[in-house]
Amino acid sequence: MIKVGIIGATGYAGAEAARLLYSHPGAQVIAYGSRSGEGKAFASSYGNMRNLIADPLTPEDLSELAEQADVIFTATPQGYLSSVLTEEILEKTKIIDLSADFRFSDLATYESWYGLTHGSPELLKKAVYGLCELHRDQIRGACLVANPGCYTTCSILSLYPLLEAGLIDPSTIIIDAKSGTSGAGRGAKVDNLFCEVNENIKAYGVATHRHTPEIEEQLSLAGAGKVVVSFTPHLVPMNRGILVTAYASLTRGGEEEIRAAYEKRYGQETFIRLLGNESAQTRFVEGSNYVDIGWKADPRTGRVIVMAALDNLVKGAAGQAVQNMNLMFGLPEETGLLQPPMFP
Repeated sequence: MIKVGIIGATGYAGAEAARLLYSHPGAQVIAYGSRSGEGKAFASSYGNMRNLIADPLTPEDLSELAEQADVIFTATPQGYLSSVLTEEILEKTKIIDLSADFRFSDLATYESWYGLTHGSPELLKKAVYGLCELHRDQIRGACLVANPGCYTTCSILSLYPLLEAGLIDPSTIIIDAKSGTSGAGRGAKVDNLFCEVNENIKAYGVATHRHTPEIEEQLSLAGAGKVVVSFTPHLVPMNRGILVTAYASLTRGGEEEIRAAYEKRYGQETFIRLLGNESAQTRFVEGSNYVDIGWKADPRTGRVIVMAALDNLVKGAAGQAVQNMNLMFGLPEETGLLQPPMFP
């Protein structure tokens, strides 16, 4: 039984990890760390787990938890983990970090886009980017996994096969992405109040969103050269979900070649469902670890339009963290994650 600690257990991603791990046959959560709710019962913050999780919330002490846990999920704000993580901690336990602290190979990129000074740059070389469908072999042997975020997971998975196959021009990519409000976290913010979000949709972080360089770095690994994207996220009035609609100019091929590229990369993937010319919809992935990907070649404009959807709290956060944990401990990758999407 894998002993798991969660730091940041009262945020949406940490609580979703707790929910998924509750029914995981090979793991047991031994600590629910929370700075804001220390001493209270976990279920006092999340009533859906009433009579299911009776444990209290504990202090967020990474060093102490490393003595007890086989793996620690850190669902914490940017900058936390880099400020407390040490080589000694990684010798005692494995870390799956849901923040951006270890997602970049280049320190300057992280510090520039996030406006933070990285607290442990010497550990960047130990980190593996935790997108299982692309990096599972490296994840299996990792002690530190940088769990990707929701926008990045959806954007990267939707376009990677086309770049890998050389079917699109990497300089022409435009990503239009939409997220439910849980993607902004549980903290009280005026922009996330009901009256601000309901009956409204808005773009934000236009040309400056900090997930942009993460998407570019990972897509550049597909072998098509350096990738630069225009990425625009939008906030929509729903609880969960990411929908990406991406556009790029085709360099060659059409429907058959596009389908072949997706089948070659994802044909055996448990959690990626290929829809062909059908549009992906957030309602059909809600509550699950699945990613739905559809596409359409447009011969009139010479472009391809890719549509992808996932649940931002599951495959976009906690579910992917569990998937990474399974790989790191030699379990079948889908263990504890085969819940069908909820509908309606």
